[in-house]
This record gives sequence, structure tokens and C-alpha cells, in this order.
Amino acid sequence: MTDTLVLDPLIPLVLLYGVAGLALLVLILAVWRRLPGWWLRGLAGLALLAAIANPSIQQEDREPLTDIVILVVDESASQRISDRPAQNAAAVANIEAELARQPNTELRTVTLGDGEGDLGTTLMTVLSGALAEEPRARIAGIILVTDGRLHDIERAPGLPAPLHTLLTGQPDDWDRRLVVENAPAFAILGEEVNLTLRIEDQGAAPEATSVPLSISIDGETPVTVQVPVGEDIQLPVTLPHGGMNVLQFTIPDAEGELTNRNNAAVVQINGVRDRLRVLLVSGEPHPGERTWRNLLKSDSSVDLVHFTILRPPEKQDGVPVNELSLIAFPTRELFLEKIHDFDLIIFDRYRRRGILPSAYLDNIRSYVEQGGAVLISSGPEYGSAESIYRSPLGAILPGAPTARVFEEGFVPQITDLGARHPVTEGLDALSPNPDGEGPGWGRWFRLVDVLVPQDAMTVMSGLDDRPLLTLNRIGEGRVALIASDHSWLWDRGYEGGGPQLELLRRLAHWMMKEPELEEEALWVEPTGQTMRIIRRTLELETGDVTITHPDGTETVLTLEEVSPGRFETLWQAPEIGLYRLDDGEETAVIALGPAAPREFEQTIAGSDLLAPLVESTRGGIMPVSDGDIDIRTVREGRPAAGRGWIGITPRDAFRTADISINPLLPAWAFLLLASLLMIGAWLREGRR
Repeated sequence: MTDTLVLDPLIPLVLLYGVAGLALLVLILAVWRRLPGWWLRGLAGLALLAAIANPSIQQEDREPLTDIVILVVDESASQRISDRPAQNAAAVANIEAELARQPNTELRTVTLGDGEGDLGTTLMTVLSGALAEEPRARIAGIILVTDGRLHDIERAPGLPAPLHTLLTGQPDDWDRRLVVENAPAFAILGEEVNLTLRIEDQGAAPEATSVPLSISIDGETPVTVQVPVGEDIQLPVTLPHGGMNVLQFTIPDAEGELTNRNNAAVVQINGVRDRLRVLLVSGEPHPGERTWRNLLKSDSSVDLVHFTILRPPEKQDGVPVNELSLIAFPTRELFLEKIHDFDLIIFDRYRRRGILPSAYLDNIRSYVEQGGAVLISSGPEYGSAESIYRSPLGAILPGAPTARVFEEGFVPQITDLGARHPVTEGLDALSPNPDGEGPGWGRWFRLVDVLVPQDAMTVMSGLDDRPLLTLNRIGEGRVALIASDHSWLWDRGYEGGGPQLELLRRLAHWMMKEPELEEEALWVEPTGQTMRIIRRTLELETGDVTITHPDGTETVLTLEEVSPGRFETLWQAPEIGLYRLDDGEETAVIALGPAAPREFEQTIAGSDLLAPLVESTRGGIMPVSDGDIDIRTVREGRPAAGRGWIGITPRDAFRTADISINPLLPAWAFLLLASLLMIGAWLREGRR
């Protein structure tokens, strides 16, 4: 209970001041005239003024409020390594026990976990939120249990009480980290690019001069090299294929280091072909020849060499062979010496006429087996005695001619296998049929009958379901056979045309081994920490996918078929980092955020970031490894930390439960007193 004198004037305050001034003038006049009762007149004026001021006694019934201590516990990823979880628990138990002995004190505990993305430890953001929820006048102290590795120190709030830090970690902690200093997002196939890596030792690390570095591309068998510690490493890399190349770098776990979460890094580089080098060999002039040339020349990234046989040798007109062209065509250079400079060779209605010797064609076969690509666009000549199949190339072609050629209209169809194969998957959706039956593209009018080997893949069919487009893998290379020369009708728009350009693009990319056109593939499309896991296969079903987390734990997921040959599922990853996927046949590696998150850039506990903030409040930094600490009360402005103890500042906050106001004296009592004093002054002055 507290009493306070308050005034509630009966007249405006300005008038009260005026009355007080008038009374003061009367008093001065009385003193100047030396009236003996001047002091009684002054007291009468005061009584009158008091009556007008209406003084009252305000009584407050106050309830004391507890002091609040805010405890922020850092449980981010870096606080879950080594023995730090146990240190966290011990520090929290110590604080709770100490504050339980402090009278009139409450503890508010806030836990900081891992946030979305790669923001790191947002300790100050969490502290700001905790302070905003509590009355600042009641906060007696703030305690942080952390390793000191925060990433938002610039967001530190104003602190109304001493700030203390209980620092986790051990004095002999050390860690080894793999850092990718520089890596391009794109690289040209066949050209060497340099990546800059660095291996850093932090803390009380044992002396080491070099460590083994494992390098793996797209999950393949890694290559291991010795690299120095503490130096920038220039690593030359040549990408093996177009599209996304996933390069994984790993250093082995060292005994005693804090964590292996920063011992790996993943770099994703998009391989871009500088130029697609294509050799087009046309056996004779025909309506589709110009279409092939136009399609290939329309792409500025294609370097085209077109070899056309304009005049068949069997035409006996006596013209010497060396006069059939303006310059001699360099067949030997193209098909023997420079053949491996081409990415794709296309034979368009080519027949054996002795212009390309069997040795050249045999060299093309070897070129395919060693990783090259050949596309055959066949016409009637493919079923004749001069067929290119009846050459050394026949050993690798995916269709043996039966000598039958059908000359009637048909609409090309996508086979059941083709609906699952990436070359033709969804191709019919580009030209939907208004009638709803089959693809909505135009007819072709010629089909060469072929027998397809068992290991080849027929993805499109023609008349009476006979093979139209057949694909196969030969050694390291790939071959494709179009059993018709009427694909140009689609380009001309006949009966609505068809997706010839898209079909050719997909064919070329499949033959170039672009990852997005592989029949058997496992990959991930990340959105934040959500993974869309996709498995493409020619099989009717696929196995479960095992996901290995950054910390080594595993999750097994079942995929569902969403379209022919495509299985998917969505999965929310619990944290950022490097994940490995394996379904028993295909593997994939994906990094959500960096492979080593921001939390693991600096893993050695340190107080350098928090020290200025702690010192500004006269708080203290205490290593948890030193044992328990005491909590004492200190006056505001005094040092709040010492050897083995930290201090909190009592706030003496209260809540007013009730207020009562009573007049000091009734107004009539003041008037009576003023009257008596005036009468006394009159009587005294009357005796003169």
C-alpha cells in the first residue's frame, strides 16, 4: 500500500494560478503596510487556495511482479555434433536449478532449431522475438546457450538487462572442411574448366600435409588423388556429357574431427555443346533431302557437312569421275581421319555404289562402337541389293530389310515401348487428334519392311504395326533407323504435318547421350527442401528408392507411376545437405542448398561475434566445459559476471491492483479555516 498526494482543482489551472497571484499581491501589500496580521492573512490565502486545489490522498494497492530471465537454447545443426547436445542439457539444468533458488524470478526458455533454407543460426532473430513477447521492465537477465556461431549478429536487439553466454564445445575441438572456392555453372563439352578447391583445418587440428580427395561424376566409381591441406587446389575437369553433370568431391573422415558433414561438396555443371557436328550423306536427290538440310541448318549450334551424290556412277555418259564436282570431295579425310570429330552421321537414302569403300563403312562401324552415333533414314534402296545393310554397317544396324517396300498411306503410331521411351514419350500430345483416336498428324506413304533384332527398341510403328523407328545401343555408341523416307511430309504440313523437328531433336539428344533423354534414369527436382524424385524406366515397375541423409540415416520411399515409364514421389527433406539416392540399379546425388550448409562452415565454438554485445551489458561468457556456474543478483549498472558466476538485475516491477482517492479535508473545512484566519488577522490589527 502506497499513499500519494494528488490535486484535483475546482477551477481551471490558469484561474488557480491567477488566484494565487492575487493572494500573493495582497500578502505583499500587507507586509508593505506593516500590518501585524499579515502572516495570518497569508495563511488564510493558503487555506483558500488549498480549498480550490482540492488536495486528495491517492492510495494504491500494489502486487509485486516476478523478474523474468530469458534463456535461448541453440539447437541448430552445429549444436548436434560431438558432445554438444549433452552440454546443452547440462547447461539448461544448471540454469534452471540456480534460478529456482532465486526468489520472485521466472525463467522463459526459447529453443532455436534449423530454419528453412540455408540461413544458418538466427540467434538474434529468435532473441528479438522472445524480447518482444515480454515486458522489458521485468527482464532481469538474458542467457544464451550456444557455440557462438551465429549468422545474424547484425539483427541484435537493444538489451534491457545483462546478456550472458554459456559457450559449448571443448578446448581441443578440431575439424577438417572441404571448400569449393570457384566452380562454373556452365562448361563447353570437350573443353577443360578449372575448379578451385581448398581443404581447411580448424581448431586444434593435428598436423597434416595432404589428404586423399575422391572425385565422382554422376555417382560413378570415384577417382582418388592426394591434395595438400591449406592450399588452393586448381582442379581441371572435362565434362563427359551434355546436360547436368553432378561432380561429387569427398575427403575421408579423420579420427577426432567434429563432423564429416563438411567433408563433401557437390558441384552441378551444365554441359553445353559448343557446336553439334553433323555429317549428312545423301545418296540421291529426293524431296526429303532439302528438308533434312533445312532442319539441320536452322539450328545455329549445328555445324553441318553435307555430302550429296548427285550423279550415280552407273550412268554411262563417258564423263570422268574427277569432273563430277568442282573440287574433289575429301572422303578419305572425312571417313578415316576426321570421323571422330563428328557427333552424328546421318545416311539419307544412301545406297552402296562404290563411292564409299567397305573400309570406310567398316571405320564408321568402329566409330559407333567407340561412342559415335549413326542415323539411317531409309527409302526403297534399303530393301534392295544395294542396301547399306549389306555392308560392314549391317552388323550394327537395328533392322534387317526383307526386300519388301509398301507404297500405301499410313499414320505413324507410337508403340507401347515408345510411350515409355523418352524419344517418343508424349510426342502425340504435340499434335492431338480432334477425333480423340491416335495422334493427329499426317500420313506417310512408304515403309520399308525390316526385321528387328531382340536387343533393339521399336518406338514407332507404321503399316500393320511394322517397325518404323528403331533404336539400339552398340558398344559405347548408338544407332537409329527410320524405315521410311517420308518424314519430310510432316515438315511440309501434309494433312496437318507432324512433329518432325521435335522428333529429330530428341533423336539427336538421345544419340548424344544427353541425360534428360536416357531411358533408365533417376533424378531429383528440388523445390526448397521438397524433393520430387523421378525414376524413368522402360520396365513396367521399379523398385523402392533408398535415400541416405547427410547424417547417414536412411529413408526408403515407394514411387508411383504417373505416366508410362515415369514414376514419381514427393518427399520433404528434414534438413539441407547432401543426399544420395539408390534404387538398386540407378543412383543419384542431390545437394539441397550447399552440400556443407552454412551451419558447418565454422564448427569450432567461439565467442568473437557475441563478445562486443555481451560486454556492452557488462555480462559474461562462460565455457560450459568449465562446469556449473552460480547466478547472483546485482544492482543495475554494476558488473554482472565474475569467476564462476553471472548476475541478474532485480527489476522490482509491480502491478497496481486497486486505487482509492480520499480528500485531504472537506472543502468547508478549508473555508472555515480561511475564515478563522481572516478573523484572527482582523482582531490583531484592530488592537493597534
